[in-house]
Amino acid sequence: MKKLIVFLLMSSPLLAQTPARLWTEADRQYTLENLRRTRDELVRETEHLTPAQWAFHESADRWSIAEVVEHLALWEIIWSREISIGSRNKPQPELLKSTKPDSYYLTFILEPAPHQSPDFSRPTGFMEGKNTLTFFTRLRDQTISFVEKTEADMRAHYELTATDSPRNMHQVYIYQWGHVDRHLRQIRKIKQHPQYPSTIVSSK
Repeated sequence: MKKLIVFLLMSSPLLAQTPARLWTEADRQYTLENLRRTRDELVRETEHLTPAQWAFHESADRWSIAEVVEHLALWEIIWSREISIGSRNKPQPELLKSTKPDSYYLTFILEPAPHQSPDFSRPTGFMEGKNTLTFFTRLRDQTISFVEKTEADMRAHYELTATDSPRNMHQVYIYQWGHVDRHLRQIRKIKQHPQYPSTIVSSK
């Protein structure tokens, strides 16, 4: 008994020094719900499109739905790489004091103003539409599986940038699923175009 008491007294300062986890289970579930929701909405919007609908362009300078989905899949790779690097960096919980709120990043990714896509995430247009959806969903499913299992504190790990308010990994996930919400608006707008191909095949 005396040895047990001595051990507890010696170990209690170490326990007191263990930092509290910043990324909560509620944060994990919020992330998972939105990753799944945006995946499922994209599937619903595109899984039954005809080849003509996948390839339709509102104008010569606008992306087709197939190109939009390919762009989303490319970003799934980019986000995953960023998360992989960031979550293996040394935790920096002290940065939370100067981090912008989650709402800042959500507002930015969902704003109606157009964003300029960097060259590395511009679609090639070489893939068939249905293949771009498979490309996206397989990558997204890998992300969901990782979020379900990871023990990393996603609010304590930060991206490597020179900015005075870098994003933590939870906020990178907000960009990831919010980016899909942004382009779901674009897909729905394409489908509302008066010249968008009909799914009804006329009989001869």
